[in-house]
Amino acid sequence: METKYTQIYHSPIGVIKIVASEFCIEELVFVETDKVSTIQLSENSPPVIQQCIDELLEYFAGNRRSFSVAINQEGTEFQQRVWKELYEVPFGKNLSYGELAKKMGDPTAVRAAAAANGKNKIAVIVPCHRIVGADRSLVGYAWGKARKKWLLQHEFRLALGVQTLF
Repeated sequence: METKYTQIYHSPIGVIKIVASEFCIEELVFVETDKVSTIQLSENSPPVIQQCIDELLEYFAGNRRSFSVAINQEGTEFQQRVWKELYEVPFGKNLSYGELAKKMGDPTAVRAAAAANGKNKIAVIVPCHRIVGADRSLVGYAWGKARKKWLLQHEFRLALGVQTLF
């Protein structure tokens, strides 16, 4: 059985648990602070975890728009296709669930695409936060609408080259 490594990262919008194998990130999820003390942190974590943290620091500081850290998450063939499409949504842009399904070649697969989007376990890096409702409303983010709003505003502000939206 492959060894898994766990690390906690304190982001500007909450605590993130990072789980990795020797060579790639397998999970990056927001966790509630009361659960942090129950997470067993790994000793001698592989370099991929430090690379992930470095890239997250750059992203949250506004100096990174895409990620190069190796990732791998288990899922069905359809989920993998959805996650690949999510990864392709440009920084500072968003798509509706319908647009996502259409990009995948099946405009009738809106609900299936939404369900797969919700199963993403690599937050921020696989940017499921960039998927919005048909009316551009903030819908369906596993880690809360406040975090989704923050991430979208962070990216839009940087994409527009402004310091603040307000």
